[in-house]
Amino acid sequence: MPTPPLPAEAARFPRAVPFIIGNEVAERFSYYGMRAILPTFLVAQFFNPTHSAALTAAAEARANDFVHSFAALGYALPVVGALLADWVLGKYRVILWLSLFYCLGHALLAAYTEDLAGFRAGLIVIAIGMGGIKSSVTANLGDQFDQQNAHLLPKAYGWFQLAIDAGAAVSTALIPELYAYAGAAWAFGVPGLLMGAAAFTFWRGRRHYVRVPPTGLRAGLRHALGPGESRAALRRVGVIFLFIPVLWALYNQSESEWVLQAAHLDRHLWPGYAPLPEQLQILGIVFGIGLNPLLTYRIYPALARRGIRATPLRRMGLGMVLVALAVGIIAGVQHGLDGGGSPSVWWQVLAYFVVAGGTLMVAVTGLEFAYTHAPPALKSLTTSLWLLTIAGGNYFLALMNASIVRGGFFARFQGANYYWFFVGLMAVNFTLFILVATRLTQKTYVGPLPLSLEPLAE
Repeated sequence: MPTPPLPAEAARFPRAVPFIIGNEVAERFSYYGMRAILPTFLVAQFFNPTHSAALTAAAEARANDFVHSFAALGYALPVVGALLADWVLGKYRVILWLSLFYCLGHALLAAYTEDLAGFRAGLIVIAIGMGGIKSSVTANLGDQFDQQNAHLLPKAYGWFQLAIDAGAAVSTALIPELYAYAGAAWAFGVPGLLMGAAAFTFWRGRRHYVRVPPTGLRAGLRHALGPGESRAALRRVGVIFLFIPVLWALYNQSESEWVLQAAHLDRHLWPGYAPLPEQLQILGIVFGIGLNPLLTYRIYPALARRGIRATPLRRMGLGMVLVALAVGIIAGVQHGLDGGGSPSVWWQVLAYFVVAGGTLMVAVTGLEFAYTHAPPALKSLTTSLWLLTIAGGNYFLALMNASIVRGGFFARFQGANYYWFFVGLMAVNFTLFILVATRLTQKTYVGPLPLSLEPLAE
């Protein structure tokens, strides 16, 4: 006789969740610790070591191109990792093996801080490792849930985002200080130790994971390319995700362009204390940590009690507007710098607060959307499509900065005009998103069966 389903209040988080969350905290420490110092390190070590004022603009554009090219590669490769996980090797093997490869990349960064070719090789290895596991880690979290505890999935993804923010916050606070006082080798080496801890934490949870077996290459291709529900699911997810790269093109400037801008600001938050330019990134992370549970547990439920559903469309749309507002604030700051002033860093504090709220509305929704809107055989693949939107945003930024260095078409968008261009781009993107998304339907899946079929904009 089958066991009756547990009532909603009796369901619990799966035992594997703490290992997945712990792994994510350590892995994000390793990634964001390295990313925190990357743009300023590239300028100081390779592109403008003499600190020449005449070379500043070109050196910063080269560093931005380098950083965003690396990020674009890292967030494009999850598609390959997803195919290996879903169709060939399974998620567990892909995550474990590529995590060890990821550690090698950090070792190369620490060893080649004075050799651009070797340093670039380390970044490529990290991009392969990070990209290869990224979609599988996210989808593996969703695999631990079934029909009995499916109602806990949004909260699990909320905790997952909190793990990302926590690992990123600690590393962003510590690694710039380590860089300033101990040098680049230590600053790039310590994140590698945390990546080793991430791999070990994941391995420790091996007995608790629900492991969805790979479908096989032939069956996977049939699911993805053949007619039927799988193809329709990919189309529904893909149409929505077409509008997300523009959001990441705006947000990812906070990890490079904003950092370099901060070096020219009056950074005194109060008398006697001025943080390092790289450390200001922690503001967006800390604001995200505070806003994430506030949105998930307070604001969205409060709106629902008043009859206002925080649907995916509404969350994503409002998030786009807020991110554009944050970039508008940065454009105003840059206008002050262009005029020879020294604006207060408090304007960047405000921008980090606004961008954190806007990005959360899109990021948490997007991760949940990518998993729940795909049948079982395609869950890592659809999650990788979400990560591919991040790659798209970074790739556009890399192309734009490369064009500025060459004096090409985008060279006209420098100073404050650089940021105003993106505000206008988001305005166009948001309008098209609303027109398209309101005409789509959504079909959600947890486990082997679809849960619902309803208008996306309801």
